[in-house]
Amino acid sequence: METLLFDAGAVEESARIGAVIGAVEDAFGAYERGDAVMPAKSYVDLPRYNGDFRAMPAYVDGGSWDAAGVKWVNSHPDNPATHDLPTVMGTMIYSDPETAFPLGIMDGTVLTRLRTGAAAAVATDHLAIEGATSLGIVGAGGQAPTLLAAIAAVRPIERVVIADRSDEKQAAFVEAFEDRFDVRAGTIAEAAGRDVLATATPVEEPIVPREAVGEHTHVNAMGADAAGKQELAEAILLDAKLVVDDDEQCVHSGEINVPWSRGVLTETNLYAELGEIVVGEKAGRTPEDGITVFDSTGLAIQDIAAAHVVYEEATGTGAGEAVSLLSV
Repeated sequence: METLLFDAGAVEESARIGAVIGAVEDAFGAYERGDAVMPAKSYVDLPRYNGDFRAMPAYVDGGSWDAAGVKWVNSHPDNPATHDLPTVMGTMIYSDPETAFPLGIMDGTVLTRLRTGAAAAVATDHLAIEGATSLGIVGAGGQAPTLLAAIAAVRPIERVVIADRSDEKQAAFVEAFEDRFDVRAGTIAEAAGRDVLATATPVEEPIVPREAVGEHTHVNAMGADAAGKQELAEAILLDAKLVVDDDEQCVHSGEINVPWSRGVLTETNLYAELGEIVVGEKAGRTPEDGITVFDSTGLAIQDIAAAHVVYEEATGTGAGEAVSLLSV
């Protein structure tokens, strides 16, 4: 047997966003039903190099499919200046759960962007108003294009406001999407007033004020992935129907981690995990709902779901490079 190698381009070529969204939704459902195994993320600290490694393994039984694997990802803040490398890099090893054979090795950076956008789309589909046509995005970095593509796959998005402190990044985003959307650069307040808002920044002080958010806006808070990070004013979280991807992970490293540590938020403020809504244990948006917030930290089950889509698509299109990795 051979293993397929996927660089960033091959991952993108093999990842239809609709299929990734469907697989990620399956994964949330499987996790809620107990049909997924996801050990806690483990860390290897490297103080000598001002960095760390993180291992994210999981197995998912999605019903019509099952898959297993592990994402090996790092955070080395000195990389850009010292080695001309990204701060964060990732590699996915995708395995056959029946035999354990490594079916694929994939670029994990693009895969992470895909599954993150897909998670926002699943949440948006369940929590945003049905006819949402406008989207605000705060943060014009590498995650922003996938957030737009994924959210536009579940709602009829027409108008987009992109906010970023970099005029250059804003302009590049507008140029990339102006042929498909009515897209313009704007302020955070202008972005926050749309039907749907997605935030994807690394800030540690809230940048989205309560008064800017529309009374029926659905917010996908995607940026906070470590203790101390927070993008939304606490008043937004207190006023919202608050949904998380995973309770334990979010209270330690999600959008809610700072107000949770200070006792501003407690269990009574958490409405549901997304998986509970996916399987129908709790309702998504109801006519009585105002602001809704999805706190996303990113789960290994999402990576497995996205990798499954990439590999299955590649077996039909011939994407990826086949190598004899193991002597079997």
